[in-house]
Amino acid sequence: MALRVTPGMMHRQMVRNMHSNLTRMDNRQNVLSTGMKLNKASDDPVGITYSLRYRSDLSINEQYQRNADTAKSWLDYTDTVLTQVNDMSQRAYELLTQAVNGTNPQEAMNACAIELKQIYEQVVSLGNTQMNDKYIFNGQLTDVQPYDLTTAGTQKTDNMSIQYRFAEGAGLNINITGNEVFGEPKAGDNLFLVLQQLQDSLRTGNQDAARSELDNLKSRLVKVNEARSTIGAKINRIDLISTRLTDLELNLTDMQAKTEDADMAETILKVKQDESVYQASLATGARIIQTSLLDYLR
Repeated sequence: MALRVTPGMMHRQMVRNMHSNLTRMDNRQNVLSTGMKLNKASDDPVGITYSLRYRSDLSINEQYQRNADTAKSWLDYTDTVLTQVNDMSQRAYELLTQAVNGTNPQEAMNACAIELKQIYEQVVSLGNTQMNDKYIFNGQLTDVQPYDLTTAGTQKTDNMSIQYRFAEGAGLNINITGNEVFGEPKAGDNLFLVLQQLQDSLRTGNQDAARSELDNLKSRLVKVNEARSTIGAKINRIDLISTRLTDLELNLTDMQAKTEDADMAETILKVKQDESVYQASLATGARIIQTSLLDYLR
């Protein structure tokens, strides 16, 4: 038995086809206007999964890059301060060497003591250095001033490290404590105590006592330079980490673009094809709709 095709069936099929053509053209034009082939989850469920993963990875990588920038700034600033501490310590060593040569009158030793007092005050100020209102030499107690001008040689700083993360499960301690730089409280080579004792010895003309501080000051100079080397090594590591994070960002961005971005040349070609198909379906539909009962009776 043959299936009887009625005009109504033809009209409904024609409308469905036209609607299908229009929908396809609208989708392609949406891709063309946004530049993205993934505008909703139904466009490509698997692609959306990868897209969300890349976006998440990029967000995490961006945070790691901010961490690296902050850590680099902190380490650079610490290195600058350590250089100043080294310069002050070197100057103190030069003064001490000159003062204890056995030929200086008391006036000369008094002048050295005065300059050593200025060096002491400057070194204490360097020990209380802040970056963005955070004390850089007091471990995790960045809101607490580590040194007092009169008791610096007996004060102990916090030894807890400040760690920044640049990858899952991988971090770096970016701080160095005041105890490492200036010496443990009351230790023989504590820089603050050495500078204070030198002042007292030179004011009283006790060159032997002043001379006995030469080894302590030399020992502290070595440790300050060791701290500078440690900071320098960390700066180099941060530079390598930053380079790796930048490369990772480029890689993730490229993969995200391949997943999300449309091929514009191909999309334009398909939009043109869809427009032609839709215009053809409109023309065909117009001829079918014009058919009336009189046309069938002719």
